[in-house]
Amino acid sequence: MTCGDSSYNPMNYYPGYYPDSMVRVSGAQQPAGFPANMPSGPSYSVPVVPIGTGQQFAAGRVEESFIENILRFNKGKVGTFYFTYQGNNKWNAMVYHGRVETAGRDHLIISDPSTGKRFLLMMANLDWVEFDEQINYPQSAISPDVQASLTTTE
Repeated sequence: MTCGDSSYNPMNYYPGYYPDSMVRVSGAQQPAGFPANMPSGPSYSVPVVPIGTGQQFAAGRVEESFIENILRFNKGKVGTFYFTYQGNNKWNAMVYHGRVETAGRDHLIISDPSTGKRFLLMMANLDWVEFDEQINYPQSAISPDVQASLTTTE
């Protein structure tokens, strides 16, 4: 990571910053030039969420409304996809018209129905999507108590 100074490293920027409880003690030798009292990396575990999974909530409910899941639920539908690209003075906005082929956490693949040409697009640049038909949405289970309290008007 650089921040104007190529020697900047968040792990050794503040010597003595880490409390003794975070320093791992072992018989292993530290690499040369690395302070003996500094950890070589985080001493905590970082949760890993596999791609395409929802977030688990209390009572077994799973949240599936991530944009990639919604786009996967609409696989095969033709839509108009609006993108913006910051820092580009030649084209900072693009509109694509195509069929949803698949979607991942950071990307979307669409194909042009008239030419078959495929586009791999980054989700970070996606602003919105328009479909000319109903959008399929992953339905989460609603508790019977909440369902009974809902009113609908038609």
